Amino acid sequence: MSSGRKTVTAFLTVIGALLLVILGLSVHWPRWAWAASAAVLVAVPLTATAVWGRRRDPIPRELTLEPDLPLPPLERREQRVRNVALPSDTEDYDFLFSATVRWYPNDVPSGAPLVNPGALAVDAVLGRARNITATRAPNRCTLVQHELNGDLGVMLLDSTGRVHAMAEDVVLTLTEQDRERLGKLSAVRKDEAVWEHERKHEQNKRAYLGEDVLKNTGSAVVWWLAKNDDKIDKAVADLGLLAQLSSAANNQDIPDHLRHLVPRPPADPEEDRGLSAADHFAEMLRAMGLGADDPRCALFVQRVVRAAAAADRTATAEDLRQRFAPAGSSEDGEEAPSGAAGAASAA
Repeated sequence: MSSGRKTVTAFLTVIGALLLVILGLSVHWPRWAWAASAAVLVAVPLTATAVWGRRRDPIPRELTLEPDLPLPPLERREQRVRNVALPSDTEDYDFLFSATVRWYPNDVPSGAPLVNPGALAVDAVLGRARNITATRAPNRCTLVQHELNGDLGVMLLDSTGRVHAMAEDVVLTLTEQDRERLGKLSAVRKDEAVWEHERKHEQNKRAYLGEDVLKNTGSAVVWWLAKNDDKIDKAVADLGLLAQLSSAANNQDIPDHLRHLVPRPPADPEEDRGLSAADHFAEMLRAMGLGADDPRCALFVQRVVRAAAAADRTATAEDLRQRFAPAGSSEDGEEAPSGAAGAASAA
């Protein structure tokens, strides 16, 4: 009989004795009832002890002679991985992956080879993470981290069928240098987009002006009237300017029928330095409309020659006489009958 059973028997005997005493006192048993109750109280424990003593102990006695062996330690089924480089969709920009990998072994047939379940679990989680990050942009690091937490948070069987694996507390980062480079590239792309927009706007504006507004003088006039529809007289006054603008925009000469509307630019003093008095006199004759056959031309030339000689401009007077005086005229300026041959040659 084991010590546990002996303790139970003694406890029940004491409880039974107390109950019998209380019952006897309450009903005022006679003496013979007290004696019978005491005999029953002693007989019951002895009988129970005899019966239990004949029953076989389920644990062999020889096994209880040794102390209890310690329980084997439980297998640790989680592992922390840190800063594992995973590819992104941009070459040379890798994510840094950290997470806690958890797993439990799968039932396998007897005789299967031993494996390292932790290594299989980590490899399975990294493979699942790599399939996601390889198609994601590195500048979306935080968004991809939340996506990985959701996808890797499901316990799935690995490719070997030996472990179920998942990941928790996923952290996805980039190196400081890569973050700086991506920031600079982003700023450059934004600047290029603005510059390209401005360039296209300028191209459209040039095309509008060159191919539409200033296509010809008529288009320029219509455009001017559309902008200033209440100033028709001003448009008429600016016809010469519009003709110049349209001709310059198309790299063409001003049309002949509009040339009279264009004011002649003032003479450049630098260009006049190479012209003589006789050259300017020839231009004056041409502007006055005095042709070579006009008798007034010869008379006008003679008077200018006399005026130049009187002003002590001997060289100028001689130059004018040689170029414009009629052939056979005398030194005193008398007109020869042959007419203004010199003026004709100068004109």
